[in-house]
Amino acid sequence: MTDMINQEVSTAETESKPERTFTQAEVDKIVEGRLYKERQRYSDYDDLKAKATKYDEAEEASKTELQKAQDKIADYEKRYNELVKAHELSEIRARVSKETGVPTELLTADTEEACEKQAKAILAFAKPTYPAVKDAGEVRKVTSGKTRDQFKDWFESNIK
Repeated sequence: MTDMINQEVSTAETESKPERTFTQAEVDKIVEGRLYKERQRYSDYDDLKAKATKYDEAEEASKTELQKAQDKIADYEKRYNELVKAHELSEIRARVSKETGVPTELLTADTEEACEKQAKAILAFAKPTYPAVKDAGEVRKVTSGKTRDQFKDWFESNIK
């Protein structure tokens, strides 16, 4: 209901006011005044745009420097972890080498269990498969006595 009353009042107001017409000069003056106000409102736009550009460039440069620093840190962490792993592996191989007698250079496995298994395999491979024969298999008679007597017997048997 209030809407209907408002419509009647606004209709009555518009009917009572005569329609005003403007000349081209008046319209130009009104438009020019509004344009002037808008230009005043945004008069420092170019300065703000330049400052914003400089800020963006500085922020980008700091991001680049930050990214470079983060990349360096990541690279150092990677190298540190590789060195720690190499040191641990060296200790494992040295311990297994000491326990088994296999040279450290022959052990290439990455874990202690694998190194032990590898050392056992190397020892099994290196074990000779033929019997140990001394003096080309000749049977020697065991002599007793002084070294002088043994030398004399040897000399007599080989010279004749």
